[in-house]
Amino acid sequence: MMNEDEVLELLQKVGAFRAGHFVFVSGLHADTYVNKNAMYPYTREMSRLCRSIAEGFVGKNVDVVVGPATGGIILSQWVAYHLSELEGREVYSTYADKDGDGFVIKRGYDELIKGKNVLVVEDLVTTGGSLRKVIETARTIGANVVGAVAICNRGEVTKEAIGNPPEFVSLLTVHLEQWPESECELCQGNIPVNTDIGHGKDFLAKKAQ
Repeated sequence: MMNEDEVLELLQKVGAFRAGHFVFVSGLHADTYVNKNAMYPYTREMSRLCRSIAEGFVGKNVDVVVGPATGGIILSQWVAYHLSELEGREVYSTYADKDGDGFVIKRGYDELIKGKNVLVVEDLVTTGGSLRKVIETARTIGANVVGAVAICNRGEVTKEAIGNPPEFVSLLTVHLEQWPESECELCQGNIPVNTDIGHGKDFLAKKAQ
């Protein structure tokens, strides 16, 4: 598997790991941002990350890989592909659709994962909420969740927080410092807020009201 330095270098290469002045959906500010959407156009890099995930689950009898829509669909495809190649057998790829605040596994995928060993994959976890909901949904259908993987864990999310699967792996753990606006030294220093990624545009719009 890739080590954390290699993963970080790859994310920086594709522009997914950024420095500057950012605002999160929570309203907190930070000087570092992980833009998961920047990864997906780079197929070779995505393949490499997903092969690393697959290598960690060789021999663990994964039948199906499930990812939450939308980014998780791409991860699921690549991880299942590499597991199939590494093990010389068919490992299927499916995904969970968003359904209000939760997820639903439909399109016949519910029958595909029922009674099967399932690996759940995600790009970025901050609270682990989406990962937990997908795991709960898969279990409700009758899947045996054997593990969960995130490319980047930026919220110190634990195995317990996502439903306590047998194994939870992160390729990269990032410790991001965050502050409320009132304590943000970047604001005090008049460092412009990034409006291209994150929620800086919404933040500035509210301040202008």
